[in-house]
Amino acid sequence: MLSRSYTNLLDLASGNFPVMGQTRERKRLPRVMTVPGVISELDDDQANSVSSDVPSSVVQDRIIIVANQLPVKAKRRPDNKGWSFSWDDDSLYLQLKDGLPEEMEVLYVGSLKVDVDPSEQDDVSQLLLDRFKCVPAFLPPDILTKFYHGFCKQHLWPLFHYMLPFSANHGGRFDRSLWEAYVTANKIFSQRVIEVINPEDDYVWIHDYHLMVLPTFLRRRFNRLRMGFFLHSPFPSSEIYRTLPVREEILKALLNSDLIGFHTFDYARHFLSCCSRMFGLEYQSKRGFIGLEYYGRTIGIKIMPVGIRMAQIGSVLRLADNEWRVGELKQQFEGKTVVLGVDDMDVFKGINLKLLAMEQMLKQHPKWRGRAVLVQITNPARGRGKDLEEIEDEIQASCKRINETFGQPGYKPVVFIDRPVSLSERVAYYTIAECVVVAAVRDGMNLTPYEYIVCRQGVSESESSSESSGPKKSMLVLSEFIGCSPSLSGAIRVNPWNVEATAEAMNEAISMADAEKQLRHEKHYRYVSSHDVAFWARSFFQDMERTCKDHFKRRCWGIGLSFGFRVVALDPNFGKLSIDDIVSVYLRSKNRAILLDYDGTVMPQTSHNKAPSAEVISIINTLSGDVKNTVFVVSGRGRESLGKWFSPCKKLGIAAEHGYFMRWSTDNEWEVCAQNSEFGWKQIAEPVMKLYREATDGSSIESKESALVWHHRDADPGFGSSQAKEMLDHLESVLANEPVAVKSGQFIVEVKPQGISKGVVAEKIFTTMAESGRQADFVLCIGDDRSDEDMFEIISSAISSGVLSSNTSVFACTVGQKPSKAKYYLDDPAEVTLMLEALAEASDPEPSTNPGSEGSL
Repeated sequence: MLSRSYTNLLDLASGNFPVMGQTRERKRLPRVMTVPGVISELDDDQANSVSSDVPSSVVQDRIIIVANQLPVKAKRRPDNKGWSFSWDDDSLYLQLKDGLPEEMEVLYVGSLKVDVDPSEQDDVSQLLLDRFKCVPAFLPPDILTKFYHGFCKQHLWPLFHYMLPFSANHGGRFDRSLWEAYVTANKIFSQRVIEVINPEDDYVWIHDYHLMVLPTFLRRRFNRLRMGFFLHSPFPSSEIYRTLPVREEILKALLNSDLIGFHTFDYARHFLSCCSRMFGLEYQSKRGFIGLEYYGRTIGIKIMPVGIRMAQIGSVLRLADNEWRVGELKQQFEGKTVVLGVDDMDVFKGINLKLLAMEQMLKQHPKWRGRAVLVQITNPARGRGKDLEEIEDEIQASCKRINETFGQPGYKPVVFIDRPVSLSERVAYYTIAECVVVAAVRDGMNLTPYEYIVCRQGVSESESSSESSGPKKSMLVLSEFIGCSPSLSGAIRVNPWNVEATAEAMNEAISMADAEKQLRHEKHYRYVSSHDVAFWARSFFQDMERTCKDHFKRRCWGIGLSFGFRVVALDPNFGKLSIDDIVSVYLRSKNRAILLDYDGTVMPQTSHNKAPSAEVISIINTLSGDVKNTVFVVSGRGRESLGKWFSPCKKLGIAAEHGYFMRWSTDNEWEVCAQNSEFGWKQIAEPVMKLYREATDGSSIESKESALVWHHRDADPGFGSSQAKEMLDHLESVLANEPVAVKSGQFIVEVKPQGISKGVVAEKIFTTMAESGRQADFVLCIGDDRSDEDMFEIISSAISSGVLSSNTSVFACTVGQKPSKAKYYLDDPAEVTLMLEALAEASDPEPSTNPGSEGSL
């Protein structure tokens, strides 16, 4: 099916700013065709969404890996004419191929680390596609600066690492032009994907915080695209994330993915908490898989820390050059205990905290003076800014102070290596280090400990020299705030802000008995060697396959504008109620049953004044005044308020408190529809509810004649939901022998008599009409929440039992596009009112002269 694309997402980002990008028209890459016909140039704002029901002619699966940078190295040729390219073996995106099916084709989309002149971009694109299956996204220099060094590094990176911009000098204020550039960059990436994608056969795997709005661009075009996203950085707690001015746009964009991956449960929990607090979405865990229901789609949440490529480390360890490097380092640090740190130059890596801990250890444990050496390898900074400059100065000052205080002839307690270090050199340092210390205050994963463990294990004994054979041992001192910490249970975990505790942990690590070090090392090595990068990629892809397996069996609708766009996946028979169609059937019918929910159906949930408007009263009065109609308002509200509000509607039936009380018209008395009218159970339930009300700020108790309801809509979402679950169990336990039902609903927990539901009300109305010789040939039933599903469900059983005819025209309608037993939907109470108004205009307002009319059924 085809659905129109919507307003350019840049409109939302900027409020109509000129599209930033290349003005030069560039040749498009060839695109694989999946359906007969001509595919246009996919003009940015005028293309249709592609979601073909025609089977693809291509059977082989393919995956498109989209990341900020391609896994290739680029170098200008010596003659300065063109470029030479080679694979970047250190790139995670290249390494993850090891875990994908052998027969699967892998295509990469990303940017290059070098600037390519616009005149060379077409040739470079073709070369990379032909030789490397890479599709480069060329970002204009001004966009690149604002996108990467601006929004990514000044806003997202600090925020995701818990740094808030408290002042203009500390972190910087939110700059909307940087957000606009971020959106533009993501759009350029999406255009490159769209040029080569085969939507029915390809998987798309998007990586990291640089491309968090890309899923929305792709989902707009291809409703059923199989798409996963993995975040390699931390995801902050909801209190931190919700400070981001574009929080909803980014979160909604991520929810257009089918599977969202995180390194740790903490990160996933924070993401789920944001979804709950901002959108009211609750996750469910089923058979070990976490799923988030979102407009009929189940979005998978994957928790799997990434690993390292064992073969790459092994090949370096086997090099003769490595033995020479190791020998040289052993000679340099002969008689010394080497403590190693390997970090990027970044404000979050805690390098200075590590130096302070080393200083503290030398103060507290003089035995290590002249013996313990901290080798700190610091990779060049990826970002820039005043904070980084300050931390660099602080680190240099600490190194100088420690070496001046504790240094001796031939001994420097801190060896600071401030330059790029190759993998082979890094492996040599790992091999000689007695302990590795990671003191990052926040880090998404950090694979340094994994690499260290594998290097300390070395190659197999058959390949090793006699010099390096023997028991293998290693020690780790790890910050508890990094992603790999939960996986390495044998490490000594520290709070890096507590310098004294970190110093004691370092002392403990290098002082520990060899046998204990060996046991911890063996445990770590078993985990690291079995959970490598291939295992991670294979696990993620298998979950993506499982999550997407029903994509082409379901009908999908793309709705919403800009970053509000989402795909609704619903039953194939589910559709929007046509006012013209229902009016046409309404006019032909003779005995009509109209059942209306109140809150959320004819009255918006957000309205503070819950009384119906004069317009609603007039419409319902007209409908109930038609002799062919039996009209009921079926609500959970009490009979007093409903009776008062609808007193002008003389012929209107009311079912209050979910049907405990029923009245067929204002001329009739209220009926009690329950078998048991004893309320002794209230004395048991009310004290329990009061207990939870006092313990849960923002909650309240509503006492109805037949029921007790605990509301937590105004409480903290997480705490209120948790308390509701606890109260449900508590009430079910204490009321086990009472004739009541305990149920949870939307922000409520309700206790009411057994056998009371809106479904029972509907059945009673249909039965009464049939017994009076006026079997309904038209049924309209509208509601918005879980209790209304009982009404929708009873309709099919009423047809089966003969209470309703198989020829009855049934319009079961839910409010809002969501999974439902109803066949139709209307978007909101405003649309419900419009539809009812159309029916009222088609009604016969003549008063009934028949004493046996609907009002007296």
